[in-house]
Amino acid sequence: MQSYYKRIFDLILAVLSLVLLSWILVICILIAFIDTKSFGWFVQERIGQFGKPFKIFKIKTMCDSTKKISSFGRFLRKSKIDELPQLLNILLGQMSFVGPRPDIPGYYDLLEGENRKILELKPGLTSEASIKYANEEELLNQYENPLEYNDAVIFPDKVKMNLEYYYKQSILVDLQLIVKTIFRA
Repeated sequence: MQSYYKRIFDLILAVLSLVLLSWILVICILIAFIDTKSFGWFVQERIGQFGKPFKIFKIKTMCDSTKKISSFGRFLRKSKIDELPQLLNILLGQMSFVGPRPDIPGYYDLLEGENRKILELKPGLTSEASIKYANEEELLNQYENPLEYNDAVIFPDKVKMNLEYYYKQSILVDLQLIVKTIFRA
């Protein structure tokens, strides 16, 4: 029954958010189109609920020709505005407002044992882990081998936090995490 109420909560909040923020979304996609000299929309495969792949939507932040983050893209990533199109993923039922951030194949889909319970959750726009690692890109850039540091330290910590959320999830916890995310921004 909890998931039914969470879905209703997600739908209402996603529709309200899109009504209020759609103008920002459109303007940012247009600026990203000009800034990246390519389509301002980015789609990538991520792992969703039950390990099922889905296409996540984002505002494009990298130039195709240089494979570097554009100047406007840096702003979008820092402000997390590049994540706004994921409101559509929520409407489609692929994501929730709160849950583990969806990762590329090769991480959550390879979890074992009790950690696989995380796959029962819909991926979310925010979580305790995404709040803690809001500056993950900057943190990883401090290491000679960022992938190794991610795999050995950050990802296991995210798994631990997401498993804790699995056991304590509720609408109240979700509201607290949403408020915490908004005031952290």
